[in-house]
Amino acid sequence: MPALKWGLIGASDIAATRVIGAIRASGGDAVGIYSGSGDRARDFAASHGMPNVTTALDELLGWDIDAVYISSTNDKHFDQATKALRAGKHVLCEKPLALNVDDATAMVDLAEQQDLILAANHHLPGSPLHAKVRELVSAGTIGSVLSAKVAHAVLLPERLRGWRLGQGTPGSGVILDITCHDASVLNPLLGTPVAVSAVAVQQAAWNTGGQEDAAMTVIRYERDGQPTVLAQTHDSFTVGYAKTSLEVHGTDGTLIVTDAMTQDTEGQLVLTTKSGSQTIDVDCTEDLYVINLRAFTSAVQGTGIPTASGKDGLLALKVALAAQESANTGRTVHIN
Repeated sequence: MPALKWGLIGASDIAATRVIGAIRASGGDAVGIYSGSGDRARDFAASHGMPNVTTALDELLGWDIDAVYISSTNDKHFDQATKALRAGKHVLCEKPLALNVDDATAMVDLAEQQDLILAANHHLPGSPLHAKVRELVSAGTIGSVLSAKVAHAVLLPERLRGWRLGQGTPGSGVILDITCHDASVLNPLLGTPVAVSAVAVQQAAWNTGGQEDAAMTVIRYERDGQPTVLAQTHDSFTVGYAKTSLEVHGTDGTLIVTDAMTQDTEGQLVLTTKSGSQTIDVDCTEDLYVINLRAFTSAVQGTGIPTASGKDGLLALKVALAAQESANTGRTVHIN
């Protein structure tokens, strides 16, 4: 098949810094961009060599394109993805897919009805580090998994301290921004998430939006024939001097990945068993977004599957929404 022709919905930082380059590196063509602001769209297109600009979504959907990449604010994802799917376009959507389970489920169902690819732009599951962890766990290298821990505490760059922290902004806050990513890693590794308990706070003096910027969460996972697994996450916009990590503990060993949760991961994977500790060699040179875009292209061509399918994105959203509800109510929230 010829290279995918893409329309971009949203003149975002992630599109500029990551996804346009990944589209082109995976053989695709960024045809043009839609934004609600004409000036922003024109400046963005000029900066990234895209020939077409519009402030009308229907106009973009009428272009000669195969797929859209949606990176607008979280509250717009559902409407824009639904319109794109109804227009016959494949959709790669930034996480979270929507702001509630019903809307995200409707997106997944619509994509299936239209025989189109819907994927969430969760970059971490495609990381060679996480792929190797899943491979080792599946092979029984550390026995039965008992627990996992994610450290995903980072410092939110100043240029991104806008709507993510806006008071009353739908879909803002650290849980839908980062805990959602954690779930995209933990779900395919640990099984079915069934219950979530979380505490969230506001820490940063520069966070004047009133939205939480740090959260700790415990997730209970179940898998047939295996012990119940507890996973702990620490997600933050306020920590400037820590490395991210993933730990997976089993009956026969432990896997620890440092620099595990960043966009530019050059992490190290260490396996510890009764025989001692050893570093597992993993090639981390390839850009995670190129991995994502290549997988999406293969899915459209019928030769592969997305890094994170629409169903994967839906399950990650369920975990994040449960964490948000738990933090708001002080109760454990069960996932249906």
